[in-house]
Amino acid sequence: MKAIETITGPVSVLMRDDIDTDQIIPKQFLKRVERTGFGEFLFYDWAKEDGWDLPVNQILVTGRNFGCGSSREHAPWALEDYGFRVVIASSFADIFKSNCTKIGMLPVQVSTEDAKSIADAGTAQVDLTSQEVRWEVDGQLRTASFDIDEETKHRLLNGLDDIGLTLQQVASIDVYEAERERSGPVTTAL
Repeated sequence: MKAIETITGPVSVLMRDDIDTDQIIPKQFLKRVERTGFGEFLFYDWAKEDGWDLPVNQILVTGRNFGCGSSREHAPWALEDYGFRVVIASSFADIFKSNCTKIGMLPVQVSTEDAKSIADAGTAQVDLTSQEVRWEVDGQLRTASFDIDEETKHRLLNGLDDIGLTLQQVASIDVYEAERERSGPVTTAL
């Protein structure tokens, strides 16, 4: 998993509320077991609409209740595969938010007004260390703070998924396993 500290650049804007996971990645594309290859199907039905344009940037700004609906992991996978590393919205579905952080994507919750202002600005800087989003409006620097669980922040800053966290404890695991070794016959099937 790639670590996140600061992401700066243009934003992609999709200012719609209640975007559910089936709109993010429709069910017919959920047959893969790998985490790659989903980006080409992101917002599949909407991408067919006249005038659809969702540039590939690292930051997506969207409406409230993003990622609602079913708890499919494929939705964050599709966003990540498309190129997004940060999603800024005024609210997220809880499971979607958790699924994002588990793959190294940062969901940033700000007020509706700030989300719209960031979208209008067209560029932003998301700083995980200071838990702050920065953007300019008419030459004036604007900022918005966001909350994140300390453990999740640690994982994202250090690029640690669940396996990475476990591997940090390999010395303790080895000691534990060595202390548990028993003499005698093996009673489990090979």
